[in-house]
Amino acid sequence: MQRVQVVVSGAGPSGVVAANRLAQRGIEVLLLETGPEPAEDLRASTFHPPTLDMMDELGWLPELEAQGLRAPVYQYRNRRSGEVLSFDMTEISDVLRHPYRLQCEQYKLARLGVRKLPETGFGEVRFQHRVLHFEQDAGGVTVHAETPFGIEAIRADFLIAAEGANSVTRKWLGVEFAGFTYPEKFLTLSTTWPMERHFQDLAYVNYMADSQEWCVLLRTPSVWRVLVPVAETEPDEAITSEVKKNAVFDGLMGNGAELKTEHRTIYRVHQRVADRYDHGRVVLIGDAAHLNNPLGGFGMNSGVHDAWNLTDKLTAVLKEGADHAEALAHYNRQRRTVMHEFVQTQTIRNKQAMESTGDDQKRHQAMLEEIHRDDARRRDYILGQSMVLSRKREAEIA
Repeated sequence: MQRVQVVVSGAGPSGVVAANRLAQRGIEVLLLETGPEPAEDLRASTFHPPTLDMMDELGWLPELEAQGLRAPVYQYRNRRSGEVLSFDMTEISDVLRHPYRLQCEQYKLARLGVRKLPETGFGEVRFQHRVLHFEQDAGGVTVHAETPFGIEAIRADFLIAAEGANSVTRKWLGVEFAGFTYPEKFLTLSTTWPMERHFQDLAYVNYMADSQEWCVLLRTPSVWRVLVPVAETEPDEAITSEVKKNAVFDGLMGNGAELKTEHRTIYRVHQRVADRYDHGRVVLIGDAAHLNNPLGGFGMNSGVHDAWNLTDKLTAVLKEGADHAEALAHYNRQRRTVMHEFVQTQTIRNKQAMESTGDDQKRHQAMLEEIHRDDARRRDYILGQSMVLSRKREAEIA
């Protein structure tokens, strides 16, 4: 039976960050991934400033920057009135080392982390290894993984579950995943058509409010991505049809038939948080621990922040002899508090604002305009939306 200090299950963004940070600190890590390579997930594409600080500390930022786009400005656009409010993160350069978002697809981070792990001398990646079950005792965890050739048993001090929303580990733990699923489906359309030609001074990140059909318009290095809600009752074949694609772009620019798309993806969106992240020597991070809607770009970033916090705790345990139960309980308190107080609250509020109607929409528009006009309020707003305040809040939690 192989013996390592930490097994990480899942080679998504949070998993590769956790594995590499531990390995860079001289901790033996085995990263297991179900697929033959990191999944090419197109959902998340925004790295917030605190996450860029983390990428810089890992030594990965130059390579990510080379594959991404800097986006210091994000906009709120009212599709009916045409009003545009721009928020510029360079206004808070005094507290940010990287005063911008980086628009870069999350699979590029996953692939980079997989490539970097063996270079540390303390990490190994195994693809087509799916965690089936685990058993833990006072001294560690025995992980059973299915491979193309059979079942392998691995003994570790700790197991980190970074397997995503359908985490097998979370299910075996019997953890309640409290929250709800939105009734509507979400459709993402990707196109190489230059949408900046249609919208004046279009930013790379745009939230477009509309009581009839709100949308998010994001630029990545290769395509523009449009996210829209669709009725739960609408069949999937209709959602991905030419008719639907044309209707979405007709609503935006009036020329739907002219546009070709590179991808058409349907997914469901949830607001859920595991009742507890630490379970003895087994710990949840990323989407295995929490899910939220994409408005604000907090999901992937929150998972990376989980990994950052947890690896500090595990370093103290494995290198300095700290009590693991106390350290992991502290991780749970910090990250679950931030998830509830900031990420869940803010993403729900963001969605409500985007889809509000009538007087509610007018009130929200008026509030945003007041924030935008007031230097102090605008600064606080940018600090919140850039996840600086959530990191500060995390550090305050004993």
